[in-house]
Amino acid sequence: MRGYLFVFLIAATVTYLTTPAVRRIARRIGAVTALRERDVHTVPIPRLGGAAIYAGIAIAMLTASRVPFFEGVFTGRTAYVVLLSAGAVCLLGVFDDLWELDALTKAAGQMLAAGIMAWQGIQLLFLPIFGTFIPSRMLLIAVTVVAILVTINAVNFVDGLDGLAAGMTAIAGAAFFVYSYLLARDSSPNDYASLASVLTAALVGACVGFLPHNFNPARIFMGDSGSMLLGLLMATSTVAITGTVEPSTLAEIGILPAFMPLVLPLAVLALPILDLTLAILRRTRAGKMPWQPDKLHLHHRMLSLGHSHAGAVLILYFWTATVGFGVILFAFVSPRRAILIGGAAVLLALILTVGRRNWGQMAASAVPGAGPRSATVVIPADPSLPRAAADPDLSTSPAGITKPSARQVRSTENGQDEGQDQAPDERGTHRSGAGVNSGMNGS
Repeated sequence: MRGYLFVFLIAATVTYLTTPAVRRIARRIGAVTALRERDVHTVPIPRLGGAAIYAGIAIAMLTASRVPFFEGVFTGRTAYVVLLSAGAVCLLGVFDDLWELDALTKAAGQMLAAGIMAWQGIQLLFLPIFGTFIPSRMLLIAVTVVAILVTINAVNFVDGLDGLAAGMTAIAGAAFFVYSYLLARDSSPNDYASLASVLTAALVGACVGFLPHNFNPARIFMGDSGSMLLGLLMATSTVAITGTVEPSTLAEIGILPAFMPLVLPLAVLALPILDLTLAILRRTRAGKMPWQPDKLHLHHRMLSLGHSHAGAVLILYFWTATVGFGVILFAFVSPRRAILIGGAAVLLALILTVGRRNWGQMAASAVPGAGPRSATVVIPADPSLPRAAADPDLSTSPAGITKPSARQVRSTENGQDEGQDQAPDERGTHRSGAGVNSGMNGS
């Protein structure tokens, strides 16, 4: 555990120290996020934060390669292929932060990086379906590439509030590290160093080091260089864990542990994947392309519920921890205890999401007569005060109803007779004059 903590601290320190320099470079070269209708920030913010995140992860991984405990992880070239592919995706994101590449170009670059990793050994080694395992290597490579692309774009979609993507990735990575570390230690007690665990430790450390600069109010954004990098490495960690244990061993354990390497990535990335799925369905139903932006993401909906910027981010943090750690509980504790703990966490998350004010409004609408009321207060007249003179044109009936006097009625009838006797040209002149006056008043 001390080796992983060492990797975590190096990644966090390097990222924290290099982010200010990256922010100055971004301002100098013009990599600044302009104000858009769908954004929630009110001033231009520099981006390219992904470069600092990559620097922290790369230095942490290269330092770990010199630690004897991780010697087996860096014996081959797999770890270095991961760093190379991560650097390529980060560079693609830098180009997008500078020149805003089109969606097809970014998808091609993402597919190339994912394909290189899958071809070099970072791939799903087994895929349990109905109790059997698919041995086709080409099929598993294709599934691996698709899984990496989905994760990259899911994290990219959720990057909409200050500190949201970095914090959610850190929490999801921490949940995944717990599972990968305990699984590797139980499966091979003598040598439980794994690529999935060391890569996740570096990823979580880099996110933690970046958060002080990115949390609300943010001084720098990670940009696509950061969101795509986080998605790639998170997917790589979850894919690499399938190689830490033998499929036959998982099959002997039971169906739930066998499916856990596939269920857990969906759990720790449940909110980003849900946001991605809803966005695709929403935009295609509206006749738009899936990559056309809008302002209906989950974080936008949290703001519409009345939460503050930081409050919405913290609630989404809690949801990420609830889903991620809740699924991990099923692998290490009894199902009954896992359901009790997870259910309590979900209930608390729902209460926080709806908010006290919205709960009060819902209760008021559910109970008849519980809503806001209004009343008319009649103040009796003070007899000591002088009263206004009576209008001679108005008379009061015994029932207290005010009605026009006879003189007023006769005046009205005479006016109607005069209007009927008026010449047509005079009435037209009168309307024209009224129109002129109306136009002058309107202007």
